[in-house]
Amino acid sequence: MNRRTALGVALGVVCSQSAWTQGQPTRQFPRNALRGVIEFSEPPEVLLNGSPYRLSPGARIRNANNMVVLSGTMSGSQVSVHYTLDNSGQLKDIWVLRDEELARKPWPKTPLQAQKWEFDAGNQTWTQP
Repeated sequence: MNRRTALGVALGVVCSQSAWTQGQPTRQFPRNALRGVIEFSEPPEVLLNGSPYRLSPGARIRNANNMVVLSGTMSGSQVSVHYTLDNSGQLKDIWVLRDEELARKPWPKTPLQAQKWEFDAGNQTWTQP
């Protein structure tokens, strides 16, 4: 590969990364996703809204760029998230929220709120009755 081609490839990579960070696609959260704050400690233990929880064996954690990350890389961090629980009450899916996602309010923090409120999946918004 000559210098001109290498420069073109490098410039393309930089431009595509810049466009990705500026125009990230809107993530679609399921209706059963609740909002909370998770403090990661030694996997599989976490604090969710100040209460102890465990990550399920197949837990998926997505960072703000929507990339799957290992729970050990999150140790020591505290982040605002949307999350779902499995049938045994363990954390199943976790999405670390971006600023624009965190700004979407209201968002239910409890299953009871989610049952009472109306969810617009297309716009990813909740309405309180």
